[in-house]
Amino acid sequence: MKDNEIITDLLLTEKKMSTNYNLFASECTNVQLRDAFVNLLVQGHKTQTQLFEAGKKKGWYKVEQAQPQMVAQAEQKFTNQAPTAMG
Repeated sequence: MKDNEIITDLLLTEKKMSTNYNLFASECTNVQLRDAFVNLLVQGHKTQTQLFEAGKKKGWYKVEQAQPQMVAQAEQKFTNQAPTAMG
């Protein structure tokens, strides 16, 4: 395998693992176990960022900067979808 294929494979694996950790954490009734899955999820996201940045540095991933208006629209959209706090 070429280096870019290895990085892409690792990145896709981390994404799948993060999906699973998120699902497991959301379904845990044991607080300690849930916290362990949340910690794994956070570490997985950090690893994904490192892998992506390594690929981007090599020129394998091209990123286009979003226009400020588009960022504001996305922020508004997702802010409006945020669940309200349960009290």
